[in-house]
Amino acid sequence: MIDTKLLREQLQTVKAQLQKKGYKLDSDRFTSLDTKRKHLQSQAESLQKDRNDIARSIGKAKSANENCDTLLAKAEALTTATKVAEDKYKSLALDIKSFLLDIPNIPDNDVPIGNSENDNLLIKEVGKVPCFDFPTKDHMQILEGIDMKSGAGLSGSRFAVLSGVAAQLHRALSQFMLDVHVHKHGYTEYNLPLLVKPESLEGTGQLPKFSDDIFFIEDHNLALIPTAEVPLTNIIKYSDNGDIPLNLCAHTVCFRQEAGSYGKDTKGIFRQHQFEKVELVKITEPDHSDAELLCMLEHATNILDLLKLPYRVVSLCGGDLGFSAAKTFDIEVWLPSQGCYREISSCSNTRDFQSRRMGVKMKNSDGKKYFPHTINGSGVAVGRALIAVLENFQTANGEISIPEVLKPYLSIR
Repeated sequence: MIDTKLLREQLQTVKAQLQKKGYKLDSDRFTSLDTKRKHLQSQAESLQKDRNDIARSIGKAKSANENCDTLLAKAEALTTATKVAEDKYKSLALDIKSFLLDIPNIPDNDVPIGNSENDNLLIKEVGKVPCFDFPTKDHMQILEGIDMKSGAGLSGSRFAVLSGVAAQLHRALSQFMLDVHVHKHGYTEYNLPLLVKPESLEGTGQLPKFSDDIFFIEDHNLALIPTAEVPLTNIIKYSDNGDIPLNLCAHTVCFRQEAGSYGKDTKGIFRQHQFEKVELVKITEPDHSDAELLCMLEHATNILDLLKLPYRVVSLCGGDLGFSAAKTFDIEVWLPSQGCYREISSCSNTRDFQSRRMGVKMKNSDGKKYFPHTINGSGVAVGRALIAVLENFQTANGEISIPEVLKPYLSIR
């Protein structure tokens, strides 16, 4: 959530910055709502002053054994008027909150200008794209253990069943990533609920904007998580995590309806309603968040370095930037079957956008409260890592050359 003080003091500047994301801020609407807020606040203060004055007058009259009927009638009328004003203010507060929740985060000044992924800025390319001297296959043709037919039969389109070597590789990748992030990079591992309350989704920015992408369990007022970012970030509301920075990670199943992506990436397991990833979250002081974002990016790319997969890093332009993000680096892995790089991780700095939505403040060494910055990223998407391993390490005889770092996690060699 954007700081309302910033909106009041720099409304037109914020409006211009948000246009980088293609968002048109209704500045007239905000000004109207804020003017009403000031009026009701002034009215409430005036009524409270009148009530205090009447209370003192009643006290004096009673002490002097004087008739208080007129004063009591005025006090009752003021109580009624105060209740009406309070109800109006509560209703207005809901309108203001609804307006603010719809506004995306302000992009950083150095975010590239552009409208789509075609305008993203290339930061670096790492590794050599493989050149095969035999006809290559896609991940569906390499292993028989990826069963889309059974997945569709059990649950519908965009679900898969993995078995045998495919299931083992998937598990190995998950465990390998967790071990690297916990033992090498210093993250604390969490095992999290897969069902969360709507306010948790609101806190990290998935609601109300992306309700069409969420699987809801309405009878219980719960939703399946679209990413572990939701419970992992929101957990700071409910637990005493000690001093920051906090480095948190979790491996979870994630669920997305993929609204608006029908007909896109429907072959294989690249884009599923149910998928798994290892999520990284950092909670940090504002002055350190830029450095922590780069640190997270290094941790996520380290997974691909260890797997010896070719990849590139791009800085997202304003038009491709996510709702909650102020700045994002995408990591894209090379997929031979598609002949291009595809996203396998996004590392984003949301600054104080999420902590404001969650209403979470922390104290610095001087005891002063502030909204911490939150950073999140995949470290990395497990299913897409599986695709990349299968396709980049396929051999002429139809087998897979297993990356050395995965062999300790597998019964197969």
